[in-house]
Amino acid sequence: MAVEVTMAQMKFAILRHAFRGPRAQTAGTGALLGAVLAAGTIYLAFVDADLLAAGYAVWMLGWMLGPVFMGGGDETVRPEYFALLGLPRRRLAMGLLTAAFVGVAPLVSFTALLGLLVVGIRSGSVLLAVPATLLQLAVFVLLSKVCVAVVGLALRSRVGAVGSGLVNGAILAALGQVWVFFAAFGETGIPSFVGYLPSSWGVQAARGHWWALAALAASVLVLLALWAALLGRRSRPSSGRGAWSVRPTSPTGAVVAKELLTWSRDLVRNHQLAFALSYGVCFAASPLLIGWNGMLPYAGPIFVVMAAAMSSNLYGTDGTALWLTLLANASDVRGRQLAFLSVQAPLAILVTLVFTAITGGPWPLVLALLPALLGGAAGLIPLVSVYALIPGTDPHRRAGNPLRTSENDGGLTGLAYLMIALVLLAAAPALLTAIWFGWAGVAVGLLTGAACFWFLGSLAERRLASHGPELLDTMRTGRKPVTQKTLRFDHLSNTQKAVAGWCFGLGAIPLFPQGIVAAIFVANDKLHHSWFLATYMPTGLQYAVAGAFIALGLTMYGTGLWLARPRGKERQGIAAAAVGLPD
Repeated sequence: MAVEVTMAQMKFAILRHAFRGPRAQTAGTGALLGAVLAAGTIYLAFVDADLLAAGYAVWMLGWMLGPVFMGGGDETVRPEYFALLGLPRRRLAMGLLTAAFVGVAPLVSFTALLGLLVVGIRSGSVLLAVPATLLQLAVFVLLSKVCVAVVGLALRSRVGAVGSGLVNGAILAALGQVWVFFAAFGETGIPSFVGYLPSSWGVQAARGHWWALAALAASVLVLLALWAALLGRRSRPSSGRGAWSVRPTSPTGAVVAKELLTWSRDLVRNHQLAFALSYGVCFAASPLLIGWNGMLPYAGPIFVVMAAAMSSNLYGTDGTALWLTLLANASDVRGRQLAFLSVQAPLAILVTLVFTAITGGPWPLVLALLPALLGGAAGLIPLVSVYALIPGTDPHRRAGNPLRTSENDGGLTGLAYLMIALVLLAAAPALLTAIWFGWAGVAVGLLTGAACFWFLGSLAERRLASHGPELLDTMRTGRKPVTQKTLRFDHLSNTQKAVAGWCFGLGAIPLFPQGIVAAIFVANDKLHHSWFLATYMPTGLQYAVAGAFIALGLTMYGTGLWLARPRGKERQGIAAAAVGLPD
């Protein structure tokens, strides 16, 4: 047990020193939200054990899919660190599994699994519930490790990267449209198959079924052996090779050529492109199961938004090779913008035109949205990337987990959500104009898309030119300049930080789903629809309620920005730090 204990101690020591500053705030917010969800799960144990089993199924899906979608999961302690020790694979896997139980996510999940003790006490099988709780947590953690390892193995070839992207996108879209499947297959309660999932075996054991406890123990052994075998095949991913070459005739063309070659050869980008396309198509096509094709025309716009989220850390993925960009005498930002459009726009246009032709419309709305989203994404991606760069791992150092493109998983996730919100906001003028004035929205979409492409790209160029050395230092050291921190939250009190965090974190809910999306449904006479409150209002209040939610969302974002703005002495300190003078 010495190796296992040592790895757990290493993990604890690393986390103890790492959770400081913004990372500590992110971890604290995540722990708070996790505690709320865990408390809700425990409450289900007092209501109905079958509901608790369904809740644990959701937790299991989170453990399996969450790390795949958010950067490869926790790798604070990596197998590569122990390559020279000559440990047997099963001993190494056991040590890494022990270390995996140290962290916020396992603690939160363990708290949620205390519901098994409640079931055990109520059924008189508490002696079975105690080991079932530990074994169920082990199953969750091992399933997460195995899923990440399988996807990492798939990303070693182009076929595997594209295939895993398509599957992952379809799964996430299905989870987002799960209500469609319940409605299509007539499920009014908990689906019957939930009782057969491994996530339900802990509940069965707590009810007094010995076979369920034995099944959990056997699952742990099988998953541990599988993970040990996958660790043996863990190696650096090979890059795909493009089947074509480009001879640029201008500096900007050289950047475009370099980016297109990267899109064709980088297996992570292959995976992300396939994921975004699969998500957009499957999300829009899911309502076909209940005979409604009204979402099909929006498959292309959804694809663009998801593709922008995947590319939100554009310059961060360069790693320390960013110094080559800073030394180049070319318009790097413009080249990357054109390359993004060259890859994404044809797919988005094709999907949008085909699906809209199938449904027969609404042509003004989709033709207004598409150029606005494409131009907004092409402008925002480099801008957000240079202003909120997340230090990335050099591609040749991604080791055996190609999904691990950065050590800051929370930062990448937050940046992706920020990109989704900003791209949708950029398309809002075209959307509203198309709803109210029809074909005039197309002109607004073309105008706003072109303006975002040019103006935001110009801002990104200036930022890259004026703060390039600072960005490179951030990339190299992983620490952002003090001026950037001061501009954000360092000058706020704990209460102000909490308020700003909630405003930025939750402002998207009233602004987009309950505001903009609900207004779209009302405009298309899609009433009494899912959880969109405005669709349930009387005719005279529908747009008013949607507008009120939009105003609430904008107010929340405005409040967060107002709190985070530098004031008085903070502005003087920023200016002094910028020129190297004392405050």
